Amino acid sequence: MPQNFAPCVIVYSISHAEAVLRVGNRCILLSSPGAALAGGVAWWQELVALARSRVPATACIDILDCGDAPGIAMAALRMRQAIMVLRPSAPGFAAVARAAAAQGATVLTEPPFAIDMALRNDQHRLATHLRSQTQQLVTGGDRDTPGTLR
Repeated sequence: MPQNFAPCVIVYSISHAEAVLRVGNRCILLSSPGAALAGGVAWWQELVALARSRVPATACIDILDCGDAPGIAMAALRMRQAIMVLRPSAPGFAAVARAAAAQGATVLTEPPFAIDMALRNDQHRLATHLRSQTQQLVTGGDRDTPGTLR
């Protein structure tokens, strides 16, 4: 999987996620750095599910940033998180990567380039960013897996 895929947008709330999806272009919703430690895996997955249900016409996938917490990353895998970020310096990184590979999930060692909805200038650039970026990301072995972006 490419590490520089796009379009990717860091979101912090349901209103951010919905604003991104309302642009109407395929996208990747990325949690803020280490968000899994602060909000938890369930919070992130519920935020993404709610945004998808409110704006179902826009295809998106999501990436949860687990910071340097392998325990949270393993919890994310148990909760079927398909793509996550875990710093390679995290203790147990190799075990998380093996577990992810065994279930067809992906562990990134750093987050992809993204604009940040917390930054005013990036909010203004959102539509341009999403419309100018095109690249496919397919997770796991099955192209019809929920969350797959084509």
